[in-house]
Amino acid sequence: MEIQKTDILLVGAGIMSATLATMLKQLNPDFSITIVERLSKVAGESTSGWNNAGTGHAAYCELNYTAEQSDGSIEIAKALKINRAFETTLQFWSYLIGKELLPSPENFINQTPHIGFVWGEDNVKFMKKRYDAMTNYAQFSDMEYSEDPAVLAEWMPLVMEGRDPSEKVAATRITYGSDVDFGSVTEYMVDALEKQEGFRLILDTDVVELKRDVDRLWKVEMENNKSGLKLVMNAGFVFLGSGGGALPLLQNAGVEEVDGYAGFPVSGQWLVCRTPEVVEKHWGKVYGKASIGAPPMSVPHLDTRILDGEKALLFGPFAGFTMRFLKEGSWTDMIRSVRPNNFLPIMAVGLRNFALVRYLIKEALQGQKARMKSLRNYFPNAKDEHWDLAHAGQRVQIIKKDPNKIGKLEFGTEVLTTQDKTLSALLGASPGASVAVAAMIEVLEDCFPDQMALGGEWRPKLAEMIESQGYPKGHLSRNDELLKYIRQRNLDVLGLKA
Repeated sequence: MEIQKTDILLVGAGIMSATLATMLKQLNPDFSITIVERLSKVAGESTSGWNNAGTGHAAYCELNYTAEQSDGSIEIAKALKINRAFETTLQFWSYLIGKELLPSPENFINQTPHIGFVWGEDNVKFMKKRYDAMTNYAQFSDMEYSEDPAVLAEWMPLVMEGRDPSEKVAATRITYGSDVDFGSVTEYMVDALEKQEGFRLILDTDVVELKRDVDRLWKVEMENNKSGLKLVMNAGFVFLGSGGGALPLLQNAGVEEVDGYAGFPVSGQWLVCRTPEVVEKHWGKVYGKASIGAPPMSVPHLDTRILDGEKALLFGPFAGFTMRFLKEGSWTDMIRSVRPNNFLPIMAVGLRNFALVRYLIKEALQGQKARMKSLRNYFPNAKDEHWDLAHAGQRVQIIKKDPNKIGKLEFGTEVLTTQDKTLSALLGASPGASVAVAAMIEVLEDCFPDQMALGGEWRPKLAEMIESQGYPKGHLSRNDELLKYIRQRNLDVLGLKA
C-alpha cells in the first residue's frame, strides 16, 4: 500500500482544525496540510450551528464565569481571560475578511446583545456586586445595569411580559454581543484553504490507528467508511481537533501524556421556536444562573439564533447523560475508553459527583411539561405549541488524575501536547469554539516554540494577523487605550455597533 506524506495532519473538520490550518497556511504557505473528517461534510459535529449555542463567549452575560466567593466577593479572573480570548478571535476574523478569506461578516456573525438576568433578592445583590467588580476593568466598562422593570422590558420584552411586577429583578447588558454561526465560519475557512496549493480535505474517513514511526513521523492509518478504501499517511505533526473523538485517538496513539485521562460525556437538548411573531419580539442572548448541581455548560439561556439566514429562538440547554463521545458516535465510546490507568480517577469522580450524575439523568428523563416550566422562568407567556425539541451536540468533559482526590472533573478547554511536540489535541468543552484562535495560538507556542518565540520567524506575521500578539502577554488587559482601539476596529469590520 502506498504511503502518502503531509507536513501537517489535522483530525476533525471543525472550528479548531479549520482555524489551526488557516493560521499555519498564513505563517508558512509551503506547508502541506491535510484535514481528515469521518463525516461527509465539515463542521458536522459540535461546530454545527444547531449543535452549539452560537454565543460569542466574551463573558459579558455568562454568570458561571464570575463565581461568588465564600467572603461574598466576585472572582472575575476567568471572565477576563475568556474576554481576552474572544477579542483574539475577533481580531483574526477581521484579518481574514481583509484578506478575502472570509466573506462579509453578516454571513456568519450578527450583533446580538448579551444580557445577564436574575430574579430574587439574593440574586439581585449578586448581580450588582458582579457588575461593580466587572466595570472596574476597561474590558467590561460598556456594561449597563438596571433593576428597573420598565428598562428591562425594553431590553428583553418577552422575558418581562407577564412577569409578577412585585418580583425583584436585575440585568446587565452589552449591546455589541454577538451570535455566531461557527459552522459557517468553518465552512468558509475550509473553502478558502481548498483554493490554496498544498491543502487537502479527506471526508468520510475514520482514523483507525495512530502510531509513531521510527523517524519520528506519525504513521496514520485511515479507512473510508463508505467504500472501505484504506489509506496510510505519514505526518510530521498531528493535531486532534475531533471534539469528543480526541481522547480515544490519544489513547490509541499510546502517548504517556494521556495516562489517567478519561472523558465524562454530557448530551444536550434545546427547545426551538420558529414562530415569526414570537421570534421577532426577542433580540438577544439572555443568560441566567445555573440550577444547583448543574454543570457549567447547562446554564439556561434564551437565545436569538441566525442560522443559514433563518432567525429562531433557542432555550436550554437541557443536559443529559450519555455514553457517546460524539453525536454521531457509539454507545460504547465511554466503555471502550476505560483503561487501567484511568479507572481509579473515573471511580473517584463518579463517587464524588454522584449528585451531578443524578441531575443529568433526571434532566434526560424529564418531559416537555418540565422543560416548558423551565422556559417560563425566562418567558412567562410561552406557549407549548410554539416550541419543539431539538438535540444539541455532545460535550466531553475531562477527568484526570489528582494527587489529593485521586481524580478530578474539569469543566473547560485544555490543550494537551506530547513531550516531543509532534502531536497536540484539544480536550474539554465550554467555552470551546469562541476561544478557538487563542487555543490554537497555544498549540503553536507549544509545538513550534522556535518559530513562535519572541524574535521568531512567525512573530511578525502573527502580529499582522492578530495585532495584540505583537505585545507582551496580558498587555491587552493592562493597556486600556490599546484595548479600545482594537475592539472598535473589530466592531467596525465585523458590523457590530458599540
